[in-house]
Amino acid sequence: MLDQERSKKGSRAILVCPVTGLGHKEKVTEFTELALSAGAQILDIFSPSRKTPEAKFYIGSGNADSVAELVERHQADLVLVDIALSPAQQRNLEQICQCLVFDRTSLILDIFSQRARSYEGMLQVELAQLKYLATRLVRGWSHLERQKGGIGMRGPGETQLETDRRLLAIRVKKLRAKLDKVVAQREQGRNSRKQSGTKMIAFVGYTNAGKSTLFNRLTESEVYVADKLFATLDPTVRKFPNIQGNEVVASDTVGFVRDLPHDLVAAFQATLQEAIEADLLIHVIDSNNPEKDEHINEVKSVLKQIEADKIPVIEVYNKIDLSMVAAKVHTSVQKRDKGFVTQCWLSAHTGDGVENLLKAIEERFNRTHVLKDIMLPAHLGKLRAIFYQWGAIRSDNFNDDNSWTLKVELPPEKWKMLAARNDECGEFVHAIL
Repeated sequence: MLDQERSKKGSRAILVCPVTGLGHKEKVTEFTELALSAGAQILDIFSPSRKTPEAKFYIGSGNADSVAELVERHQADLVLVDIALSPAQQRNLEQICQCLVFDRTSLILDIFSQRARSYEGMLQVELAQLKYLATRLVRGWSHLERQKGGIGMRGPGETQLETDRRLLAIRVKKLRAKLDKVVAQREQGRNSRKQSGTKMIAFVGYTNAGKSTLFNRLTESEVYVADKLFATLDPTVRKFPNIQGNEVVASDTVGFVRDLPHDLVAAFQATLQEAIEADLLIHVIDSNNPEKDEHINEVKSVLKQIEADKIPVIEVYNKIDLSMVAAKVHTSVQKRDKGFVTQCWLSAHTGDGVENLLKAIEERFNRTHVLKDIMLPAHLGKLRAIFYQWGAIRSDNFNDDNSWTLKVELPPEKWKMLAARNDECGEFVHAIL
């Protein structure tokens, strides 16, 4: 059996980062940050060269022996491997290292389980963990393998596995039912926003790109911010008060990362649905990161996976206060896509360049507005108050007959909503459309 009594709660770790191609240094740095985010104490980093996986250990038997020697030398509690291991490879490494072994997927799941605070987030993490565990149940009962067999030879090890799998399947079914209810509730909220003409902005990007810092600055919120991977896990929706003539809400989403497990993306569908249903995506990019191009591609890959790749995007190059090229580019914008701004540079930390982004968002939303000149009778002051409440009045002149001459700009959905009112305001708007 494994010598797992060495430290059941230990965090003393050996990192194994196989060299599989270009960009290895940056991948080691990111995996190190993942391990630190999980609370690991890193004792050593081993980077074996392995372009093709080996069936038994992935990294090869010689490299596996080297990892075992490092574990013994440092008296490590666990080994963290920067690739997705098969259940057999994980068991084999545990047997030769005589300690716990976790692959990249299980490490990310562990971080997510630490960060989830909302009811929805905890449901999603548990579902992802159970789906991952389903393929690895057998390792806990390897000491009873000899009792398995044909008819009349079914030992307690197999019976226990069947029991575990049945209980796991029941729990997964319950979690999915609860998540379906959460999804339905969120869907009702999104439908209500659409009917009222409210626009949705979703902040997406690679983890630790500065999404939450920018989100806080633009929405005047206090979402948790930290210089660590996956600081934001639970979805947050806030009013976006800076766009005239529109009711806008913004959503801060979970950060993406290289090789984000497919099952994890699927489990967090309810959270990512905010991005799928958004009218505009703000793709936040760490302009100071040398791997930013690879990170951009990773985010685009996940957006395509969740079918959100057709939504309009503004790419925001953040952290210009740390970038060497900040002075050259931070006040500039690049216009493409029928004249709409698609890129801008700013610092969410200092606020420098944020006005460029606000103008870009306002321009994109207001270009879809309908501008009307209205002669509003005196008895419809209530409608004038609604226009002011929505920030829709561009000019307002009071006439001698107590009427108003207004210039009003609203999105089509808002005009239709007013026209559908069952009162004098609705009749007036219906008549002028």
